[in-house]
Amino acid sequence: QVQLVESGGGLVQAGGSLRLSCAASRSIFSFNPVGWYRQAPGKQRELVANIFTGGHINYADSVKGRFTISRDNAKNTVSLQMNSLKPEDTAVYYCNAKEIIRTTIRDYWGQGTQVTVSF
Repeated sequence: QVQLVESGGGLVQAGGSLRLSCAASRSIFSFNPVGWYRQAPGKQRELVANIFTGGHINYADSVKGRFTISRDNAKNTVSLQMNSLKPEDTAVYYCNAKEIIRTTIRDYWGQGTQVTVSF
């Protein structure tokens, strides 16, 4: 088991920036990948970005060039730097970690942090 705690959400005007952080209760070295998802009202949860232990990164097309994900295995943290925010980025953002146990992939989720981008 692992607890993931997000922080850094809030209200920001369009064009502004926010930095989300996710702190894990134990080492994230074995989690592959770790990342961020978001869910807007009335919509399905979607992948924003994730990062593998080897450094490979995936970004949703809608955030490429604006968001940057990073992981610090020594500090057990995953961060998401969000620049040039748009109103359509408004959502609850969730930290996610995937762990392979034998042949099963286990998903861990944080409680979510609200990001609201105003016009």
